[in-house]
Amino acid sequence: MSLLVVGLSHRSAPVSVLERAALTADGQIKLAQDTVAAEPAAEAAVLATCNRIELYADVDKFHAGVAELSTLLAQHSGVGLDELTPYLYVHYEDRAVHHLFTVACGLDSMVVGEGQILGQIKDSLARAQELHTAGRLLNDLFQQALRVGKRAHSETGIDRAGQSLVTFGLEQLASGGAVEKWAHGKRALVIGAGSMSSLAAATLARAGVAEVVIANRTHERAERLAQILNEADDTDVPARAVPMESVRAELTRADIAVSCTGATGLVLDAEAVAAAVEGRTGHAVAVEEGHEERRTPTRADARKTPLPPAGVGADEACPLDLTAPGFSVMGEAAVAGMDAATLEQHAAWAAGSAVDRRGGGTSLGEARRTPGADPELISALAATAATAGRVPELRKPEPVAEASRPEPVLFLLDLAMPRDIDAAAHRLAGVRLVDIESLAEASADAPMAADVDQVRRIVSDEVAAFGAALRAAHITPTVVALRTMAADVVAGEIARLDGRLPGLDDKQRSEIRQAVHRVVDKLLHAPTVRVKQLAAEPGGAGYADALRTLFDLDPETVASVSRAEDSTEKNRGPQ
Repeated sequence: MSLLVVGLSHRSAPVSVLERAALTADGQIKLAQDTVAAEPAAEAAVLATCNRIELYADVDKFHAGVAELSTLLAQHSGVGLDELTPYLYVHYEDRAVHHLFTVACGLDSMVVGEGQILGQIKDSLARAQELHTAGRLLNDLFQQALRVGKRAHSETGIDRAGQSLVTFGLEQLASGGAVEKWAHGKRALVIGAGSMSSLAAATLARAGVAEVVIANRTHERAERLAQILNEADDTDVPARAVPMESVRAELTRADIAVSCTGATGLVLDAEAVAAAVEGRTGHAVAVEEGHEERRTPTRADARKTPLPPAGVGADEACPLDLTAPGFSVMGEAAVAGMDAATLEQHAAWAAGSAVDRRGGGTSLGEARRTPGADPELISALAATAATAGRVPELRKPEPVAEASRPEPVLFLLDLAMPRDIDAAAHRLAGVRLVDIESLAEASADAPMAADVDQVRRIVSDEVAAFGAALRAAHITPTVVALRTMAADVVAGEIARLDGRLPGLDDKQRSEIRQAVHRVVDKLLHAPTVRVKQLAAEPGGAGYADALRTLFDLDPETVASVSRAEDSTEKNRGPQ
C-alpha cells in the first residue's frame, strides 16, 4: 500500500472554485467513508479548511487511486470532474509526506507561518479515527505532521513570518496600520461561534474594541463564547450573544463585522450591508463609480432578473441550471471558467426562442432581455475560450483610487468558504470588505521571513526520517515472523531432546535450552539488524520479500502481525 493525496487549494484554484467545492462537516465524513469503501483505498482522511480540500489515502494502485480519489472529490464537492481536474494536484509517497509536513508548518498557508492549521490537522485525524478510516499509515503520518509543525514553531521564528488569517485580515481592514489603534473604541459584530470566529472575537477584544456581539445559529454556543470573553483575564471588553435574526439590526450599530459560518448561502447580502450603512449615515448608499461595467452579478441580481419558467433550461438543452436558487441568469460571471464547446452551446440556446412546454408562448429572449443576456456577449466569450482554452476566472472589480473613496463607516471581514458576505459589497460607498479572495491577493506580495528556509530544512529532514521509519516498519512483521518461526523450531527440538534423553535433570535441561536459544539469537541478530537498516533505505522494500523467500515464512503469519499492529494504531489518539 502507498500514500496518495489528491486536492486543491488557494495555490492551485481560484477562490470561486474553492468556494463551490467547499465541503460541509457531513460531506467530509461521507467522503472519507466512501473512499475506504472504494477498491483502491484502505485508509482515508479529509483535510478541509477555508483555503484547501485534500483527500489522503493509502492505496494499492497509483493510477487507479488517482482516478478514484479525483472522482470522489468531484462527486462530493458538486463540481464536475472535467472542471475540477485542471485545479487538482497529486502527491505520492515521499512527495505526499513532504506536502503534509509543509502544510503543518504553515508554509503552504495563505498567511505563511500561521499556526491554526495544526488544530485543523488534529481535527482531521480525530475525525478519521472516530470513523475508523485511519489505520497505521495515516495515524503515523498525521501524528508526525503535528510533531513537525510544533517543532517548526518552537525551533524557528516562523511565527514572525506569519500570523493567523484573522490577524492578517484585520490588518488589511486597517490598511496595514496597527490593529489596536484602528480597532480601539469600535463596536464589533462576530457572526459564527466556531474556532475561527472565536479567534476573531478574542483578537478584537484584546485589540480594545468597545463591545463584541456574537451571533450564531445555535444560540447556546454564542452565549458560551460571550461568557468566555467576559471571564477572560486579559481583557475587560463586554461581550453579549444575540440570535441570528438580530444580525441586520446589530450590523447597523457595528463598526466591524467578522463572519465565518458553515452556511452554504449568503449570510449578508448587498442590500443588508447597504441598509446598515444607510442606517448609520442617514444617506442612501451609492455604488462606487467605475465598477458598473465589470461587476460580479450577485444573488440580488438574480432576484431582479426574471428567471425562465421551471424546467425550461433542461427542456431546451440549456447547459446551465437556470432554475437554481440565486443563479445569475446570463452574463460574464455566469459563464466564467466554461470551455468553448459549452459556451457555444449556451450561445446557440440564448440566441433562439424557446416556448414553455406547459403551454406558455412567451419567447425567453423577450422575457429575459437584459444587457447581460445578449447572445453576442456569450458568443464573444466562446471565441475567447476557443483561443485561450477557458474564460479567465472573473475577479472582483478593480478598486477605485484610494483618494476618491469615501471614508469607510463599516468594515467587513469574511473568512468563510463558501463566502458569507455578498462580494457586491466591495462596490458600496462607505464599506471596506476583505474576504478570502482579497486576502489571497494581498498575501501573494507579503514578505517571507528568513526562518522559512530553516523550516524547509526541518521538513526535508523529517520527511527523510519518516520515510526511513516507514520502510523499516514494513519489514518488522517479517522479522517478527522469522523470530517466531525460530522460537518454534527451538521449542520443537527441546521437546524431541526430552523424549530421547529422559534422564536429564532440570539444571541440565535448562542449560541446553539456554545454549540453543543463544545460538539461534546470535545467528539471527546480524541479518535481522542489517535487513532493517537496508529496508530503511530508498528501494529497500524488496528485502522483506527476500527474507520471506529465503526462510520460507508463512505469509499468513506475517499478515497476522501486521493486522495486530494496525489494530493497535487505530486506537491511538492525536497527541
